[in-house]
Amino acid sequence: MGAHLVESNSSGNLTPAVSEAEAVLPGYLVVVLSVLMVTLVVVVVAGNALVIMAFIVDKTLRNQSNYFFLNLAISDFLVGAFCIPIYIPYNLTGRWMLGKGLCKVWLVMDYLLCTASVFNIVLISYDRFLSVTRAVKYRAQRNMTRQAVFKMLAVWVCAFLLYGPAIIFWETIVGESIVPAHECYAEFYFTWYFLLSASTFEFFTPFVSVSFFNLSIYLNIHRRNKNGGACVEDDAKTQRTSKKHRDGVGWSVFFVKTRKVSSSEPTAISAVIEDDDILSPSSSGDPNTSQIFIQREKFSPHRKNSRLFQHTASCLAPGRRTQGSRLSRDKKIAKSLAIIVCIFGICWAPYTLLMIIRAACSGECVANYWYEITFWLLWLNSAINPFLYPLCHSSFRRAFSKILCPKRQSVQPQFEAQSC
Repeated sequence: MGAHLVESNSSGNLTPAVSEAEAVLPGYLVVVLSVLMVTLVVVVVAGNALVIMAFIVDKTLRNQSNYFFLNLAISDFLVGAFCIPIYIPYNLTGRWMLGKGLCKVWLVMDYLLCTASVFNIVLISYDRFLSVTRAVKYRAQRNMTRQAVFKMLAVWVCAFLLYGPAIIFWETIVGESIVPAHECYAEFYFTWYFLLSASTFEFFTPFVSVSFFNLSIYLNIHRRNKNGGACVEDDAKTQRTSKKHRDGVGWSVFFVKTRKVSSSEPTAISAVIEDDDILSPSSSGDPNTSQIFIQREKFSPHRKNSRLFQHTASCLAPGRRTQGSRLSRDKKIAKSLAIIVCIFGICWAPYTLLMIIRAACSGECVANYWYEITFWLLWLNSAINPFLYPLCHSSFRRAFSKILCPKRQSVQPQFEAQSC
């Protein structure tokens, strides 16, 4: 993607422009831009390196759900470690001085990594969608690492096929190159119909998909909220009705099998079990421990209100409590997905639209500074992702604290918070 920006120094008729970046830009502005670019590199590299280190340090993170975060971190890390550093001198001087061969390598990597980052965001959103709307099936497949690896590889293959062959073979197929010797951008830079087609798969389809997943989760939670509200109302009616039946008093005893939280659970599922553990204090012991829950209920000796008792038990049983904790977790997932959709749209929509418009009018209808701003938003997304995704989960926060504060971890007890 980075190749597009420097072309703003050339005219719309594709003739090479004399580089006057240092003559046009004041010295203080060059310094400010350099500091901002280097800061972005540090944030992108450090944030995503922390996610990768977490997988090395904490083996309990290695489950299907979290592998997708690793895949996203790898693509974003390479953006900060390879693409941006090479682009900084090109952006400040306006001249590509590394040769045509390295230019093609850089273009392939830049397009590949940015596209892979988008596809990984879709994959993560889809994984969260399954964890909410198809929880039973999702939980049954949570340990299928091979399936997760296959999806990760598919992301990289699809990302390469979208732009890679065009970058490598476009000049050979067309028979000539339109890129000047001192510049570096893709040969299809002004081919609007190709950019429109590629953008359909790179932005429009992913954006619609992520929005659909978010909307589906919201509707699912809204429906369960209604069901939960109806149960609460029924419980209130039950309590009022039970006061009228004072013929006898009975105790209902039932056993619930609990288990200890396994930190190898997928992030979305472990949050649910963590809530269960709060409701069941003794679950921190033996995973196979059975607990006894005793509930006092008023009932008639003639069992006239036996149906009433059954309904009350169904609403107050630990299964309902678990459902309530799962509902709370899913609400947080919906909120985080809403943020994901907004951030993804803000970072990608302006660039995608201006890229197509600029190509259609040969660069004459879009101001250069607007294009530059939208372009840098793409790389800014790689700096936001490590904070937007892994840091919202208690399992990652625990691993980060092990890396950053190992002494504190050895002294203080471990408390986990709910995931976002």
